[in-house]
Amino acid sequence: MTADHPGVARGDFLEAMSALPGPVSLITTGHGDRRMGLTASSICSLSADRPSIIVCVNKSASAHDFLLENGCFGVNILHPSQQDAAELFTSKGVDRFASHQWIELTTGAPILADALVALDCRLNRAIDGFSHTILIGVVEQLISREADEADCLVWHRRRFRTAADL
Repeated sequence: MTADHPGVARGDFLEAMSALPGPVSLITTGHGDRRMGLTASSICSLSADRPSIIVCVNKSASAHDFLLENGCFGVNILHPSQQDAAELFTSKGVDRFASHQWIELTTGAPILADALVALDCRLNRAIDGFSHTILIGVVEQLISREADEADCLVWHRRRFRTAADL
């Protein structure tokens, strides 16, 4: 515990939150040779009446400022077979867009052509969230592909996993 965070130690909080599974997504922005992206598991839907999504991005992420400047981004929800893309987007000093096929939709943000679900979003609002920025994106276009039962790559207990029926 610190004076800034009385009551809950950072490590205890991180351990507790690791129990909360989240879909693994690539958040992408930019055009042509100026593209950036990151792997995220802090996303959720916001509203269906003006389809929108919330994405939480760490302010220390290399793509953070570029996401805000561009005003648009792709949310590429991954299938378990795309774990390699999630790992690539956490690597430093590599061309994250060199492998896999990328397309552009309405906003021009990079969209993974074979993502389980791809949301092409225009940034509506950015809200301070302490160490993160909460991005609200209005979905301009989406692509959804059919998948098998274990259709979403999930981050849970600091490991990649799949969803399974009970």
